[in-house]
Amino acid sequence: MRRLPPLTALEAFIQVARLGSVKAAAEELALSTPALSRRIQALERYVGRPLFERKHQALEINDDGTALLNDIAPALDSIAVSMDKLISGGNQLRLRLGVMPLFASQRLLPMLGELRQAYAQLHIDIETTPHAIPRLGEGIDAAIVLARDPDPSPHVVDLGQEYVHLFGSRELLREKPVKVPEDLANHTLLIHRDMPSIFEDWKKALHCPELEPAGIDSYDSGPLMLEAAGHGLGIAIMLASHFDLAHDARLEKLLDFNVESPYRYYFVCRPRALQNRAVKIFHDWLVGHKL
Repeated sequence: MRRLPPLTALEAFIQVARLGSVKAAAEELALSTPALSRRIQALERYVGRPLFERKHQALEINDDGTALLNDIAPALDSIAVSMDKLISGGNQLRLRLGVMPLFASQRLLPMLGELRQAYAQLHIDIETTPHAIPRLGEGIDAAIVLARDPDPSPHVVDLGQEYVHLFGSRELLREKPVKVPEDLANHTLLIHRDMPSIFEDWKKALHCPELEPAGIDSYDSGPLMLEAAGHGLGIAIMLASHFDLAHDARLEKLLDFNVESPYRYYFVCRPRALQNRAVKIFHDWLVGHKL
């Protein structure tokens, strides 16, 4: 049998191809950017041709790279499934789930006990990753993501309509009340990195495009945003469900406008992943409960 390239080189190639970014792929694999680049170069030397086009400091997968990705992804999926079967002894069902932290703590974990009672053999490995969709089939079986317009190529299930709320600490709002949208000019706005346009969407719905806060602070963690708002560090703009399910007595909703959010939660997996019994059980349970 022909000697295979190192699995680490294939893993690096897949991550860069899926994420479209050497930096993001390096973060996912806990590598330095130069170390990841060396793995890509080693694979290219092995196959005897480039797999990416070098454009300035970016890598863009070429036709040969795309063909290789399409060929090896199913094989690596099969290896992962086989390893899971061996480790579990065939007696367990295991789901590797990527999920947003706030969805996990507020909506998923409180209900998982019910799922465990119905399917005692189902075990779920949870990973809070910012790059879940590109890793489907490569470390993650399925994911719950927050998105505006999700890629339609995987299997996608809309988990329900969402609305936008602005809220802050009661103490902060006593000092600097917000009675009308223009009062936000006196406050720092807290925005989640995965909803970058949410304030612009909210302003558009209220027909006040010129409105600007005193400043904008960006967060990559919903739980940290809630804490920041609770400590009076700014006005959070988040999904209404985040505020409602927080049950945080420090926080108060402001400006009673019913604005539908363009961002919402979706369950995503590769279509063939539904042939995996663990994925199918979780999918059917999640859709049935509409968390």
